[in-house]
Amino acid sequence: MKKRNVKNSSPINGYVKPGFEKVKNEFVKNFDERGELGAACSIYLKGEKIVDLWGGVKDHQTKELWEEDTMVTVFSSTKGFSALAVAIAHSKGYFDFDDKVSTYWKEFGQNGKENITIRQLLNHQAGLSTIKDLPIYKISDFDTSNIIGELEKKKPVWEPGSRHGYHCWTIGWFISELIKRTDPHNRSLSDFFREEVAEPLEAEFYIGLPEYIDDTRVSTIKGVSSVLDLFKSFSTFPISLLFAFMNPKSLTSKSMVDSKNLLAHSNFNTKEMRQIEFPSGNGIGLVRDMAKIYSEFANGGINLKLESNTFEELKKNPEPTKNGFQDVVQTIETAFHLGFFKPLETGSNYGSPQCFGHPGAGGSFCFADPKNKVGFAYAMTKVGMYMFDDPREVALRNAFYECL
Repeated sequence: MKKRNVKNSSPINGYVKPGFEKVKNEFVKNFDERGELGAACSIYLKGEKIVDLWGGVKDHQTKELWEEDTMVTVFSSTKGFSALAVAIAHSKGYFDFDDKVSTYWKEFGQNGKENITIRQLLNHQAGLSTIKDLPIYKISDFDTSNIIGELEKKKPVWEPGSRHGYHCWTIGWFISELIKRTDPHNRSLSDFFREEVAEPLEAEFYIGLPEYIDDTRVSTIKGVSSVLDLFKSFSTFPISLLFAFMNPKSLTSKSMVDSKNLLAHSNFNTKEMRQIEFPSGNGIGLVRDMAKIYSEFANGGINLKLESNTFEELKKNPEPTKNGFQDVVQTIETAFHLGFFKPLETGSNYGSPQCFGHPGAGGSFCFADPKNKVGFAYAMTKVGMYMFDDPREVALRNAFYECL
């Protein structure tokens, strides 16, 4: 595909297979009409890369262009890759999803957490979502190795299994320790993911950026610049969620609001934040490789020797608690299953019910569609103001399925 200069003079590069030109058109429209600064989108179909687009600038300050090897931070989309590591561990027989967490992590089994199962934990049903009571004073405190002792002491804020609520920051830490406790080699999640997923697939995605990676390859995130930006975007948030955010005593605030502002978008541009192991939010990689990884799982994980019983578990529909699909943290209906954000008719109804993946703050989204054998990934530098289903990403996703 030839370079094309759009209205903001941002060059668009890459390739789309004939028949999928609509995806390219919407990618261009993102820059023309939806305020895109820099982004990439990649889609695999039945193991073949059919879309590989990138464009705009990787740094909004220096105006350096997004290049073929530019990497990007994907915030909570990282959780999906952490969940893929869990799937590999399950496939290797390290645990069953209905085992108690305390069977493998003895210190976890205190203060009302004794009977929490791995499935409940991964499905955001454990009642361990809050961070307000955690001693976090600097960015390095978000590293998995620094936080586990405090998580072991936590008490559930609701009866485990009775409802679900987004474990926005804590789920990654729990996944990391579960991997470490069950892996015969006691590897960290970062090492486990690299050795068991990324390297076998020759894919660049990191949960904690290695020191040898050139910083100039990583794009710069442009976050919310003022309170005015937030007010302008209020219509993109459910009213119930906005009120919950403004109430410091709400479960939403206690679970999602970082009172010390250490998780400000700008901090994700620092070397310190990029290099720690923070499995809920600081994953960095090539967008085409994110799609490649999900493509592997969409096609049954043959190259990674994923067992069929694990694959069937990933494809299952989420099951509601007695509270239904109402998310007591996000105040809206959501569905989680084994660490993944799942399609829901009353929420983000992407792909088909078999799909599994995870969105990230600002608009990124990566997922597998086993029914159609699709691996999809989109990520950007300009943070949008949607919990999920950012219009830029949705336009690309819808265009693809229209072509399909």
